[in-house]
Order: sequence, then structure tokens, then C-alpha cells
Amino acid sequence: MPVRLERAAPAKVNLALHVTGRRADGYHLLESLVVFTRYADRLRVREAEADSFLVRGSFATQLKGEKDNLVIRARDLLRQHFGGEAAAPVSLELEKNLPVAAGIGGGSSDAAAALALLSCFWELDVSKDELARLGLALGADVPMCLSPRPLLARGIGEALEPVDLPALALLLVNPGVPLLTPAVFDTLPRRENPPLPAMLPGGSLQDIAHFLRTTRNDLEAAALSLAPEIGDLLSLLRANGALIARMSGSGATCFGLFDTVEAAERAGAAIAASNPGWFVRATVTSTEPLEA
Repeated sequence: MPVRLERAAPAKVNLALHVTGRRADGYHLLESLVVFTRYADRLRVREAEADSFLVRGSFATQLKGEKDNLVIRARDLLRQHFGGEAAAPVSLELEKNLPVAAGIGGGSSDAAAALALLSCFWELDVSKDELARLGLALGADVPMCLSPRPLLARGIGEALEPVDLPALALLLVNPGVPLLTPAVFDTLPRRENPPLPAMLPGGSLQDIAHFLRTTRNDLEAAALSLAPEIGDLLSLLRANGALIARMSGSGATCFGLFDTVEAAERAGAAIAASNPGWFVRATVTSTEPLEA
């Protein structure tokens, strides 16, 4: 039997995202409370006679014709760094379940899954810290996606601090409007905002909801100016019982925080019934990182 490895590439949700400044090189400084969901893309790698890359799944068509997919870039980055140790050809198959350009880190999570899977497949002598440093070259969110668990991200996203949060029931909704991150940042009215308030780890759902009400997503107003549909989406989440309704990342995906996954599923069914073209998915967040 050919060697085959598989890994989930989960959705990344910014429960809060504060833009606190901008570096001289143009990168924005952020403080964000991040969680990862059990709903995910999936990446598979197996031995092959020649390299190949296949994308399938609900959102595969959104990547059709893409020449520089982050999975391929991750593969090539490892080869550049490790040379002959990473030379064996591989067949890569990406099951694309997450919408593209949606503010939930799909591409970064796919890239992190590729780095983790291929380093195991090729049996590379690389630590998690070194893999994270390599991943930063693919995008600021890639290092955090290597160990998907609740965390605080600072700097440009590379300074990571694990936090203790219970599993949270979320409803993810996207109206089918892609938003490019650079366009959202270019539309920001203000780039120097207050940081996240102090937060104690753990706590009840009510404590977490109370904390989140003291925070923001500083990209939300800019995204709303580009995609007004986000406002309708947030109103629908609140009308269907969400404790918190907020945009994730640079959008257009928004999340609702619910008491239970059953409540999230009921809200999702109601929203999907009146908006059949939207991406609507109830899920639960993970509390521990995946093993590479």
C-alpha cells in the first residue's frame, strides 16, 4: 500500500481583532483572540511517481486556474530549504470545504497542513519552531495554523500565546462575497486603535461573551463599506439568538456565538432557508492543537 497521510486544515476565527498600528514595511500590527473550528478543509499526501495536485470539494471551483496555491508553495518552500531530503515526488489532494477569501484563514490553514504533513512524510528533521519560522514566509497567519488551538496573536500575527478557552458553539455564515484582505486594510479609516483588554484564561460562556462585548473587529467597518451584505448577515445572526455576532478577520464570513451547538444549528437552518446561496455551517471550536 502506498504511504498516505491526512490532516485537517481548520477554519480560523478571529473572535476579536484590534489593529494597533503599522510597521514601516507596511505590515499592520494586530492583537487578536483566535480560535479554530472542527469544520475544516482536509489535505492528503501520498507517495507518487510524479508530483500532482488535485483540489476537490464544495469550493474547489473558486481555486480553478490558480497557479500559486499555498499548498504548492509550502511544498516548494520545504524543498528549497531541505533539498534532497524533500525531493521524493508526492500526490497532494486538497478537499476544499471552506470558502475562499473569506476571513477564516483557509489558505493559511491549508499551507500549515502542507508543511506539517510533508515534514512527516519526508521525515524531515525540523522542529515546530523552525517550521513556524518557515511558514511565516508564506503568510503571517501560517505559524498560528500549525498548532490550531485558542490563542492570542500579536505583532503581525507571529507572536503567539496559548489561552485556555472551552469549546464554543459557533455558526459561520458567508454571503458568497469574496473580500481581498489588502482591499479591506486599504479602506481602514484608522490604523492606531486601543489594544485588547486584559483577559483571564478560561471562564464560563457568559464570561467569554461579556469579554467579547468589550472588544472589536477593527476591520469590520472597512469591510462593510465594500460589502454591505455583511450588515444584513450580522443582523440575522442577532435576530436568531447569537450571544455575539461579529465578522471574522477581513470578512466576509461572520460568526455567531451560541449557548449550544443545537442552538447554532437551529439558527443556521433558519438563515439557510431564507438565503439558499449562502455558506452556513454550525461547528464547535477545538481546545487542543492537532498533532503533526
